[in-house]
Amino acid sequence: MNAERETRRAGDTEARATQQFREDLGAMIRSHATDLTVDEQEAVRALPTGAALLVVRRGANLGARFLLDEDSTIAGRHPAVDIFLDDVTVSRKHAEFRREGTKFSVRDLGSLNGTFCDGHRIDAETVLEDGAEVQVGKFKFTFFASRFDLPDQG
Repeated sequence: MNAERETRRAGDTEARATQQFREDLGAMIRSHATDLTVDEQEAVRALPTGAALLVVRRGANLGARFLLDEDSTIAGRHPAVDIFLDDVTVSRKHAEFRREGTKFSVRDLGSLNGTFCDGHRIDAETVLEDGAEVQVGKFKFTFFASRFDLPDQG
């Protein structure tokens, strides 16, 4: 009887440890904790509901952060756009980031070099998931939604 109870207790401990590991790993993946600096992690955690953040992962502005908190945000090379990307690989008005409630999407605005989401050239408006990689010209961004707006954060 004692041996059976010890086996059951060890199994319970192992199941809890595995479940905790999965939860911790899932949280790390969702927050991209291995990718972000402490400042970037704090910026993502501080996002209010209905906002998102683009973090530059490749390009001249490496590490720059752009807040998406309007219904429409235009990225391009024209000086009057919301996200100015100074490089010849970027069209004057290259891409539009759109917000509808707490959901975000991106669409190409007829650029020469195209807009890519997770490595695929987009032809239509594409919904952005937390952690998505968006490429505009030679600039690569990681998209972070507000932690309050993630489905499993209810």
